[in-house]
Amino acid sequence: MPRPLAPTYQDRRWELPPDAVVHHGTIDDAVRLLTGRTVTALTGAGVSTDSGIPDYRSPDSPKRAPMTYQQFVADEAFRRHYWARNHVGWQVVHRTEPNAGHRALARLEDRRVLRGVITQNVDLLHEDAGSRHVIDLHGRYDRVICLQCGRVISRAHLAERLDALNPGFVESVLDDGATVADIETAPDADAVIEQTSHFVPAPCEFCGGVLKPEIVYFGENVPRERVQRAYALVDDADALLVAGTSLTVMSGLRFVRHAAKADKPVVIVNRGETRGDPLATIKVDDGVTETLVALADRL
Repeated sequence: MPRPLAPTYQDRRWELPPDAVVHHGTIDDAVRLLTGRTVTALTGAGVSTDSGIPDYRSPDSPKRAPMTYQQFVADEAFRRHYWARNHVGWQVVHRTEPNAGHRALARLEDRRVLRGVITQNVDLLHEDAGSRHVIDLHGRYDRVICLQCGRVISRAHLAERLDALNPGFVESVLDDGATVADIETAPDADAVIEQTSHFVPAPCEFCGGVLKPEIVYFGENVPRERVQRAYALVDDADALLVAGTSLTVMSGLRFVRHAAKADKPVVIVNRGETRGDPLATIKVDDGVTETLVALADRL
């Protein structure tokens, strides 16, 4: 079992300045502001909670400290621990279906109101719902990359190899009568499993190198080209709609800052405070799914 994980970005706390001005509004206010404008959406884990994937901060979310890139590449024990948990968790995410909020954004794109989606999620539920122009800012759960030769393979193919190396592992971590759907799993497909020391990871079958999910870890940079495409998508719309993210890390907050600096209207939909609230033209403190559905029905 690896030593306790070091603090990461996810453990950092922030508070809005006491003098921060937040312009709270309703769905009606958001509709009035966005009517007649094209929109780019920035989404986070809160968009997928109604699909059964917990976010990072709600009371029902698994208590966890996400592994950093530095830990993953430097320590075989960390890699073993991660792959054991991911071998279960990816199956949970793989079986998840998009919810009405995902489908609402796809409808807005079909009507050319929505230019596209920048998502911090790796679950591919926007694509599954029918969205065509999606930037998966932090990568995607269904692909794996070799850090040595750069080959990319599907997570499903790796699952076959891991099953062969670890027969019966998934069944061994389930309680009597339980299925993988009953395992607590975080948005990055990291399942809450403690006994992992006996798990056997698989090396790259082409060069023997270290395999890593094609997901941006904490401490790892989002590829520059991907960031530039995201900025361009913000620039291409008249307004920015932020949904289901507290904007704790700069990875998403920078696009809110970019839109605000360009004097574009920003609508934030999230239950609870977000780090971007002072930059919002309107903050709607309400359920994400129902708000997105209402916007799709009325815009």
